[in-house]
Amino acid sequence: MSRPSLDKLEKRIGYKFRNRAFLIEALTHSSYVQEASQRTRDNELMEFLGDAVLNFSVTLKLIEAFPGYDEGKLSLARSSLVAASYLSGVAEKLELGEHLRLGSSEEKSGGRRKPGILADALEAVVAAVFRDGGLEAAGKVVEQVILPRDLSERVDELFATNYKGALQEHLQAEGQGPAQYRVVEEAGLEHQKTFTVEVTAGEGIIARGRGASKKAAQQQAAKRALAILTEKAGPDE
Repeated sequence: MSRPSLDKLEKRIGYKFRNRAFLIEALTHSSYVQEASQRTRDNELMEFLGDAVLNFSVTLKLIEAFPGYDEGKLSLARSSLVAASYLSGVAEKLELGEHLRLGSSEEKSGGRRKPGILADALEAVVAAVFRDGGLEAAGKVVEQVILPRDLSERVDELFATNYKGALQEHLQAEGQGPAQYRVVEEAGLEHQKTFTVEVTAGEGIIARGRGASKKAAQQQAAKRALAILTEKAGPDE
């Protein structure tokens, strides 16, 4: 499979590499290295470094955006912004999968769309920018590409209780299988969409939630399902 020009990826992340070897390493999956005829490096160390750079950059931006919040709240928000599920969504928007170097087996198994591979590759790209241009350049990429543009306006989403986790813990305690989520509706303009998510939990319990992102809608649906399961359901919000 021929990959598109790296010029496109550089344009999407807003950074022009002086040494593209860093970027190429960040896009190289271990499956590619295993099959390569020439010695090359995979992106695992880049991903390790990128995780540290990303956590630092996100922490700094959160402190700047929410100076009055304590460590516990900021940690909660940071966790949601560096989670693999969130990063893989960002990577999809960047079409990062198109640029990955994969082995034939991983290629056949749909590796370009696997959330874990995409999230790791995005962290590796952050590390590549750091190694090529320093912390300031990496921080700009994190701010412009990874963090939500309306960071200070997403208080409810960033600092919300993890209802998905609470629902999962409740189901496990009851010997039930994991909750199942699906998007049932998307409405609005591309940059102002509202998502409706339906969750099925326990013995046929179904609840819906709405939000400005899939994650927010899932949290709302989980909150309502948990309320039903614990017999504390109130009126719809």
